[in-house]
Amino acid sequence: MTLKFSQYHLVGAILLSLTSTSLALANANDLSLLHTLERGQWSLRAVGAEAPLTKICLGNPELLTQIQHSGVACDRYVVRSTVNMVTVSYICKGQGQGLTTIRKESNRIIHIQSQGIHNNAPFSFAVEGRRTGPC
Repeated sequence: MTLKFSQYHLVGAILLSLTSTSLALANANDLSLLHTLERGQWSLRAVGAEAPLTKICLGNPELLTQIQHSGVACDRYVVRSTVNMVTVSYICKGQGQGLTTIRKESNRIIHIQSQGIHNNAPFSFAVEGRRTGPC
């Protein structure tokens, strides 16, 4: 009986492991959090600053993952995705790379932390994004 129980335990552990792995892979490219953000004019302000850093018209929210490499074609990989946060690693051939984490407070407020290399120099920033109106 102990041998049968151990075999069932082993089979159960393997099945649980495979299920966990397939769930992790299913979430590996999940950027759906970004698609819940409201489209329109957004102000990005450096954490602790009074004035907005920049204003953007949010069309494709996936571009928030590579603000420092705006307008550059980059390969992205979702490192982690949860209900209110996504972390994305990206590489822009010949232009640099970055790692960005976006935390969603609401459909109109986000927090972005990003670091990487741009034009052979390191960068690191933290901004708060707020939807301010239509474009």
